[in-house]
Amino acid sequence: METFKKLKSFYWPYKRYFLWSLFFVLFITTITVVYPIVLQLTIDEVVLKGQYQYIPWIVGGFLSLMVVKGGSAFFHQYLGDMFGIQSVYRLRNALYEKLQRLPFMYYDNAKTGDLMSRLTADVEGFRFFLSFGFSELVRFLLLVCGTLTVMFIYSVPLTLVTIAALPFLAVAVYHFDKRVHPAFRNIRESFGKLNTNVQENISGIQTVKALSREDFEIGKFNQANGDYKAKSLTTSFVWAKFFPLMELIGNICVVALLAYGSVLVIRDNLKPGELVAFFSLVWYLMMPIMHLGFVINLFSQSKASGERLLEILEADESIRDMERLAPVTQLNGNVTFNHVSLRYKDEDELALNKISFEVSSGKTIGLIGATGSGKTSLTQLLTRFYTPTSGQILIDGREIKDYSLKTLRSNIGVVLQESFLFSSTIKANICYGRPDASMETIIEAAKRAQAHDFIMELPNDYDTMLGERGLGLSGGQKQRIAIARAICMDPSILILDDSTSAVDMTTEFNIQKALKEVMKGRTTFIIAHRISSLKHADEILVLENGLIMERGKHDELIRNDGYYKRIYDIQYKDQKAVLQSTVG
Repeated sequence: METFKKLKSFYWPYKRYFLWSLFFVLFITTITVVYPIVLQLTIDEVVLKGQYQYIPWIVGGFLSLMVVKGGSAFFHQYLGDMFGIQSVYRLRNALYEKLQRLPFMYYDNAKTGDLMSRLTADVEGFRFFLSFGFSELVRFLLLVCGTLTVMFIYSVPLTLVTIAALPFLAVAVYHFDKRVHPAFRNIRESFGKLNTNVQENISGIQTVKALSREDFEIGKFNQANGDYKAKSLTTSFVWAKFFPLMELIGNICVVALLAYGSVLVIRDNLKPGELVAFFSLVWYLMMPIMHLGFVINLFSQSKASGERLLEILEADESIRDMERLAPVTQLNGNVTFNHVSLRYKDEDELALNKISFEVSSGKTIGLIGATGSGKTSLTQLLTRFYTPTSGQILIDGREIKDYSLKTLRSNIGVVLQESFLFSSTIKANICYGRPDASMETIIEAAKRAQAHDFIMELPNDYDTMLGERGLGLSGGQKQRIAIARAICMDPSILILDDSTSAVDMTTEFNIQKALKEVMKGRTTFIIAHRISSLKHADEILVLENGLIMERGKHDELIRNDGYYKRIYDIQYKDQKAVLQSTVG
């Protein structure tokens, strides 16, 4: 029950629905136990004594009880569902809010399909037990207690014969629970992996088809699906083994009751009607106990689901706002890195090693280096996507952790190399970081990003709906909309992470020309592989294996025989060769 205690804050505020549902369960259980009593009186006091004039009254009473029981069942079911649905509404919101707050480090190891499985299948599994399982446990206790009470009133010896089977049923149920819980935990994990497989395949379908790897993906899915099938069959085997055993114990009890009860009737120690009522009561006792296995199954499923949900809710929010924050909403953009190092995992090598530099507000820093040299890691520290292993990062003389995350990130416009667009209108994508932006501001941002012309050629211009991840636009068009989105934020600090890699040279030249105006008065970090994108920077940092190997202006660096000079020579010769071939 530890899992349910930890999740109590989500369902306990709605306990009134649960308690009212139990109130109607009490009605249902009472009427259920009354049925055999009415049946016994009908046989012994009416039929056997020839008092047939009471039969219409008995029929009317039965009908009244059925109406009351039906109404009680409706309210019990409705209120139980209200309890479960309201609870998981809060739970699902809390899970989603938690996912929004978790740092990049968490998503480096998480699988999208598995997270989706937790927020859908696991939440629904937990809800079903809240709506149905809790009340069924209470109904089980009430029915067993009420049935045993009536049985003892009718015949103590016959009741003792009946309950002799209960310890065997209890042992079977106990072993069933021990087997079925880990089995359902394995099923949930396997289902999460299956979802991940499907999600990755659909997201990368273009790559799959381009490389003719459909058969490989089908095989991989079949393997994951086979694992899910195997774990489901294992659970089914547990069910198939224990339920017949519990039914056998119940039937043996019924046979013993029939034999001993008949003897008592022959000896006039028990009335025929009481024996008939006893048979009904025995099934009211045995069926809930055998049904208890189903309830335990629900409990095991919900417990396994709850454990997986708690793994999200209890995940460490390593990056969060401090208690005392600087009362600032607008930053100037003076940035200082002071001996900053970064290690993503304890066993990994340093991604950044004692990086130190300073940039004044309005200046531009260029970052260049081989893949994995630490360029993107450096800018992700500035936005607090990750926390440095050591060292300090300051903006306007204050450590960045002194600012709220909202203040920090609303003042930093980021254009990532892989441009992500939402399934919404172009207008909504551009003003995503600044929802209150006017249409004039959106259009101006698009013009500066060289996106306005192609947007106006679309069927509904700025109101054109985009497909998933910007489907329908080219890579260059998506990058330009992403640039427009950053410009629209009007940030104090601008980070361009190889943001023009997917556009042609002419478009890149026009974007760079427009960005010169945008970058005025803003601190800008440009990550690029093309020298042409950053040669006008106030300072260029050349990174290699997390270290700053060279630094200076473009003219200074090309005079040195280093990495920057070699890249410059290669790109310059390539451009020169293209020009010569064009002239030729």
